[in-house]
Amino acid sequence: MEVIRTSDAIYRLRPVSEDEILEVMNVNRLTLPENYTYSFFYSIAKSFPNSFIVAEHEGKIVGYIMCRVERGFSKLGGLRFRKLGHVISIAVLPEHRRKGLGRALMLEAMRALKNDYGCDEIYLEVRVSNHPAINLYKSLGLKIVDTIKHYYLDGEDAYVMAAEL
Repeated sequence: MEVIRTSDAIYRLRPVSEDEILEVMNVNRLTLPENYTYSFFYSIAKSFPNSFIVAEHEGKIVGYIMCRVERGFSKLGGLRFRKLGHVISIAVLPEHRRKGLGRALMLEAMRALKNDYGCDEIYLEVRVSNHPAINLYKSLGLKIVDTIKHYYLDGEDAYVMAAEL
């Protein structure tokens, strides 16, 4: 897929393989309070392999993005029924952040959702306090289109952000 070179590291972006799901789950558990079951990760990997992408460094998974395709009304307004790419989860280990991996994972997922799955739109939920992520998503063209009160288990609200693909 894609190679990312930074001043001190080389990363490879590629679809996850089934035998790496536990490693992805470890990244999820180390970085995010929202965790999913093995069977959930597995079902997304089997159903939408091109938009479940890992960032690999020296043979280890240091980040991932997990997306699925849904059909529903546009998040951008109107009553248009669309094919939506939903970013379920994205995470990068703390020691590998601020190197462009989150942006690269998003761009690769956006490409796959549009070209491989025919999605018209992408959307995600993000904690209202997660300013670095919100700024990244805005820089990629996503807009805040809604707020979901008490979305997260700890009671924090989420912004729904969306963009045309």
